[in-house]
Amino acid sequence: MKPDKGHPLIRRLGMEDVDRVFEIEKLAYPYPWTRGVFVDCLRVGYACFGLQIGRVLAGYSIANWAAGEAHLLNLCVHPDWQRRGYGSLLLEYMINHVARHDSEAMFLEVRASNPRAAKLYKNRGFEVIGRRPNYYKAGERREDAIVMRLALDPVDDLS
Repeated sequence: MKPDKGHPLIRRLGMEDVDRVFEIEKLAYPYPWTRGVFVDCLRVGYACFGLQIGRVLAGYSIANWAAGEAHLLNLCVHPDWQRRGYGSLLLEYMINHVARHDSEAMFLEVRASNPRAAKLYKNRGFEVIGRRPNYYKAGERREDAIVMRLALDPVDDLS
C-alpha cells in the first residue's frame, strides 16, 4: 500500500537514502554532518529511520544504544516540512524503538542556539542534565551543547 500524500510513514533507511538524507541535512543545519557519517551510521547498524510523505523523504532520525542507554544522535526534518508535528512523530517513534530494545534512558545533545529543538525535547519530557562546553563547531568558534535525558518506561513488544 502506498503512503497517502498527507499521511507520514516511518521506515528504515538504507544506503540508497544517503544522498537525500545528506541533502536534507545541508538544508536544515549551518554545520551539517558529512555524507560519510551517515554512511557509517548505516554500516554499523545504528537505528536509522526516515519520514516518508508520499514519494518524498522529508526527515530522519538516528540513534544507537548499549548497556541500557540510548543516544539520539540526529533528528531532522526538511525545512519545507517543519512545524507540522513531524519532528515529534520521529522522536516518539525512536523513543519507542529504543525502549523495545531494553533502553532505560535516552540521552541527546542539542545546540544551545537551537531553542526550537530544545523545546521539542523538553515538551516530550527530556530534562536538562548538563552542558558540554565548546562541543559543536560553529564556524571559527565553538558552541555549547545542552545535554538532556529522558527516563524510558519498558515497552511491550507485540510483534
